[in-house]
Amino acid sequence: MIVHIVMFKFKDENKSTNIAHTKQMLDTLVDLIPALKLMEVGVNFTVAPRAFDLSLYSTFDSKEDLEAYAIHPEHLKVVEFIKSVTIESKVVDYIKE
Repeated sequence: MIVHIVMFKFKDENKSTNIAHTKQMLDTLVDLIPALKLMEVGVNFTVAPRAFDLSLYSTFDSKEDLEAYAIHPEHLKVVEFIKSVTIESKVVDYIKE
């Protein structure tokens, strides 16, 4: 199984609204992208300089499925919005045995 984790730091402008909208968009992807097996989206409540605002944890059966997800049109719509409202993101992908 492949695990894909991403964390996002949002711009201050319309921050709460953009976080909520991003979460909603991400939550719909499980029903739209067959390669995506599971997605959990969490909104941060910790106030700390090193904290990120939103994270996602998703799983795939293979690296090929992760690659298919990355270029899927529905995912790309979400990516386009996220890029317009965030200032930073971090990612980690690993094989869970």
